[in-house]
Amino acid sequence: MNIQYYGHSCFKITTKPEGRGQQDVALFIDPFDKSIGLRPPQGSADLVLSTHDHHDHNNIEAIKGEPYIVNIPGEYSVKGINIVGITSFHDNKQGAEQGLNTIFVFESEDMRVCHMGDLGCDLTEKQLEDINGVDILMIPIGGKYTIDGKKAVDIIKKIEPKIIIPMHYKINGSNIDVDDEKKFCNEMGNCPRTKFSKLNIKKKDIDEKSMEVVLMGIE
Repeated sequence: MNIQYYGHSCFKITTKPEGRGQQDVALFIDPFDKSIGLRPPQGSADLVLSTHDHHDHNNIEAIKGEPYIVNIPGEYSVKGINIVGITSFHDNKQGAEQGLNTIFVFESEDMRVCHMGDLGCDLTEKQLEDINGVDILMIPIGGKYTIDGKKAVDIIKKIEPKIIIPMHYKINGSNIDVDDEKKFCNEMGNCPRTKFSKLNIKKKDIDEKSMEVVLMGIE
């Protein structure tokens, strides 16, 4: 599974689901538009996941091809990838300020990946049950519009993923007013110094890992 970071909360994941031979399936999560100061994602995809209908997460038109679009909660199976969308809130006031957010959990290559979108509050017991067993967790840490670094660490300790990929934090070029990764890293205590724009992850490589932080940057 190859994971490429475009900044903010946007990732491109290229994977080979079981039963599809050597055929790659490409999916984008939360493509943003140019208004946030970063170069919008480019390329074609088979699938696009959008966690909520805000301009910095729903620029589906930027993706070429004829991708299958998932932007509401539910259960889906697309080209060998099983996806569950879980309803959550963009704020800590039951969605009264920022609305709803969809947490996506999907499976491919015998790995469970969770993208938490713009989660703005703690998780319920039911949500934790639905997320249980996640190998790779993409979680917002920047605060202000989402949970902050401290709350992110609290949630991570409940989920206990093998790999943690922070997102929705301040990076060079972005004009989104959120915190950088320092608060999160101070709370977490095990952030690496190096950032990667791309990761290649195999199940066997992460079986023995436990809550390892991977910081990603853009090229």
